[in-house]
Amino acid sequence: MDTQALAAFVAVVDEHSFSGAAETLNLTQPAISKRIATLEQQLGAPVIDRSQRKLALTDTGERLIPFARRILDELHNARLSLSAHDGEIRGRLTLIASHHIGLHHLPAWLRRLNRDYPDVSLSLQFMDSESAFDHMRKRSAELAFVTLNDAMEHSFEVHARWDDPMAFVVGNDHPLTRLAAPELSDLADYNALLPDPGTATYRAISRLFMDADLTLRPEMPTNYLETIKMMTSVGLGWSVLPRSMLDASLTKLATPHPVSRVLGAVGLRGRQLSPGARTLLGIVDALR
Repeated sequence: MDTQALAAFVAVVDEHSFSGAAETLNLTQPAISKRIATLEQQLGAPVIDRSQRKLALTDTGERLIPFARRILDELHNARLSLSAHDGEIRGRLTLIASHHIGLHHLPAWLRRLNRDYPDVSLSLQFMDSESAFDHMRKRSAELAFVTLNDAMEHSFEVHARWDDPMAFVVGNDHPLTRLAAPELSDLADYNALLPDPGTATYRAISRLFMDADLTLRPEMPTNYLETIKMMTSVGLGWSVLPRSMLDASLTKLATPHPVSRVLGAVGLRGRQLSPGARTLLGIVDALR
C-alpha cells in the first residue's frame, strides 16, 4: 500500500478537507485527489463518500483510518531507529506549549537545549492546552507541554508531570481582602475571572462550587492567564492563578480549599520520540 497515499488520506481526515490536507502536506489539491484515487484503486473501494455535502468517510474509510495512523507511526519509528545509530543529538524538534508554560517554564529549558545541543532546530507553537491535544492527534508535534486533565485519551502518553499549586486571588483593593478567610459563599457574591469552561482549571473550580451548591459568576473568560491576572489586579473579580504568578499587584485569599493542577509533557502512545525530544525531557527533569 502506498504510504504517500495513506498520508494524504490521514491528512484529509484530520483537516476535514482536501484543501486543508494540501496545505498541511505542501501539495496541490489535485495532487491530494490523485493520491486518494490511488489509494482507492489499491483497496478496490472508495474511502471518501463523495455524495455528502460535508466530507465523510465510507465504511471502508472508517475501518482504514486507525490502521493508516499505525502504519505511518511505525514508518516514523523505523526512520528514527535507522537514523539514531550514531548517537548524535540533532535534527528538527517540533513542540507545542501552552501560553503559561511557554512564559514561565519553557525559556530555561530551551536555553539549556540550545546551549548544549546547537544542532537541534526547534519548531514551536503556542496555544491553549485543549487545542494542543487536537494538534497532537494530527501528529503536528512530537511533544506538547500542557495542563493535564482526567479526561485525557489513552492515545496520549505522559512523559513528565509536575504539580502546579494555585491560589484564590483578588486585587489589593477588592472587598474580599477585608475577610480573614473568605468562604466559597463569599466568593459567590462576586465575579469570577477564570479560563473558559473547557479547561481543567475551570472544571476544578466549578466542581467546588457545585459541591457547595453555589453558583459561579464567570465574567469575560479567557485562556490567557496573564490577561486574567491583569483583570484581577484592577478589581474586576476574583480568580485562581498559579502561585508562581503572584506578585505585589494581587492579594492571596486564605480560602480553605486547596487547588492545584498538573502540568506535563505528552506525546502519542506508540510513536517514538526523537533523540532531541528525549534530551529535552532530560533537561526538564533536571531543571524542575
